Amino acid sequence: MDYRQLSPLLATPNGDAGPVDLGDLRREVEAVFNAYQASKYGFVANRVPLLLADAVQAVQTHGVQAQRLLALSYQAATSLLTKLGEADLAWIAAERGLVAAQQAGDPVILGSLFRSVVHALLSTGRYAPAMQLTEAAASVLHPELLHANRTMLSIYGSLFLAGAMAAARANNRTRTQDFLREANDTAQRLGTDANYMWTAFGPTNVKIHQVAAAMELGDVQIAVDLGPTVDTSGLPIERQVRHSLEVARALSAWNRTDEALTVMLDAEQRAREQVQHHYLSRQLVLTWMRRQRTKPSHTLASLAQRLNLE
Repeated sequence: MDYRQLSPLLATPNGDAGPVDLGDLRREVEAVFNAYQASKYGFVANRVPLLLADAVQAVQTHGVQAQRLLALSYQAATSLLTKLGEADLAWIAAERGLVAAQQAGDPVILGSLFRSVVHALLSTGRYAPAMQLTEAAASVLHPELLHANRTMLSIYGSLFLAGAMAAARANNRTRTQDFLREANDTAQRLGTDANYMWTAFGPTNVKIHQVAAAMELGDVQIAVDLGPTVDTSGLPIERQVRHSLEVARALSAWNRTDEALTVMLDAEQRAREQVQHHYLSRQLVLTWMRRQRTKPSHTLASLAQRLNLE
């Protein structure tokens, strides 16, 4: 919310700080994204405000060379704010990130920020605009696909995964399947699970989204059958645990609460911060507590206490 970001006319140099080194800033961006994918949200929350301040100052000093890093800094902020449920701030960060990406003139960065804006729209419940943006952004990126490298393929495929979730939450089966099919085709072209530009994109992430989309569409049986078979061990921790929460959700919907609780406890061991602060884990534990006709088990009660739900 720094007013100096609104216009170059308002920008004032920080006299207490020296010029920002682009190499240091690049390493800081990498550290924040790596921490996010490792589900170290406390670290990210502490570092992102400082990262944004440095990136804004770097643009004042280095101009267009720093716009790429500023765009990625806003993307990191959008990802964190979305996780924390700060949808309005996430939208502001995504919008400013897209402006920076356009000024950077890099198709990969632009595509990455398109995806960030789709996620921000998702977090505010604006599913129709999120689907429309997915298609519009794909049209912008499509000319790059003929000779696309692995990074661009990952960006393009990830865009459709975000769009698929918007379509599923809008209960639009046709668009959901179309978007998932496009993502899968791109993953097959990529040929392997990878993590270019921190997308974790590949065939496995497509399967993760197939499970999540099935749950949004009410296809619980599909999610129960497919979810436990997906091997996520090669993906970043954030993706592994997010899928585990979706599997727990599917099992819970099928009244297999004990199995769901086991899945969640395992996920908590791998990424305590993510499980304790994610809306889905908190929603599930509240549901399980309310289902109890007698005193909840010690295991469930302890989990509820760790999630501050008692």
